[in-house]
Amino acid sequence: MDSFADERDINILEDDKYTFFVLRHVIGGRCKLLLTDHDRLILCFTEHPFPVWIWTPDDASEAEMERAYQLASEHSLLSGEYHFNLKHDLAKYFMERAAADGRTLSVSMNMFAYDCRTPVRPGRLTDGSIHRCGIGDLDELVDFIDLFQKETGIDKNDRDGYRRDAEAFIRAGTTFFWKNEQGEHVASCKYAADGTMASINLVFTRPEFRRKHYAQNLVYQVTKLALDAGYVPMLYTDADYAASNACYEKIGYVLQGKLCTIG
Repeated sequence: MDSFADERDINILEDDKYTFFVLRHVIGGRCKLLLTDHDRLILCFTEHPFPVWIWTPDDASEAEMERAYQLASEHSLLSGEYHFNLKHDLAKYFMERAAADGRTLSVSMNMFAYDCRTPVRPGRLTDGSIHRCGIGDLDELVDFIDLFQKETGIDKNDRDGYRRDAEAFIRAGTTFFWKNEQGEHVASCKYAADGTMASINLVFTRPEFRRKHYAQNLVYQVTKLALDAGYVPMLYTDADYAASNACYEKIGYVLQGKLCTIG
C-alpha cells in the first residue's frame, strides 16, 4: 500500500464521484493517514474530528473487505474514537467482523448524495433575500457553525476551530445567509468547489425561524450561483430525514448515490 494518491486514485473514484466527493478532495491534501493500492482500496483519515473514509469498489470481495478491516485495526482506528464513511456492503462487513472481535460498531447515519443540474424555483417563496457573508459577519457565522455542528452531532470542534473555518469560508466568498425582511440572518448555506463539482453544505436555519421556507429558498439561490460559476452542485443528506430530502428534490436535486457512517 502506498501513502500517496495520484491520478490513478482520482480515476477509480470517478464512478463514485458523488458519494465520495469529499474523499476526492481530501486525498490531495494533508492527511494523518492515507493508504491506497490505486486500484481496489483507499483508506484516508485527515484529522479529528473528521471521519475515516474507506473506498472499495461495488464488487469488492470478502477478502478485500477483510483487508480494509485489518488495515483499520492495524492503525488503531477501531478503538472507538473514530467513525467511518463507507459503502453499505463494507459497513455491514465491518459491523459483523467487529462483533466477532468483541467490538461494537453501528450505523449512525445513512446518507444520500444528490446533484442538481436544473434548479427548480421553490413553490413557496419567502420574505427577505440572500446575503454574502463578509468579515463583519464573522462572529455570527461562528455562531451558525457552532449551532449546526451541535445539532448534527458530527465533525464537532471548538469555537477557535469554528472561527478559523469561518474566516476561510468568508475569504472564499461562497458562504451566504438568508436575511429576512426584519434584517435578521435566519439561515446559512455555502458551497465548496473542487474540480467540476461544488458541495452545498452548512444548510441550517435557526430553530425560531423554521417552517418559513428560508433554507429552501437560500439553497436554491446558492445552487444557482454554483452553477453560474461553472460547477455541478451536489450535497449529502440524512437518508432517514424524509422532509429534508423532499425539500431538496422539490428544487431539482436528483439522487445519485448512497453510503453510510458507522462508529
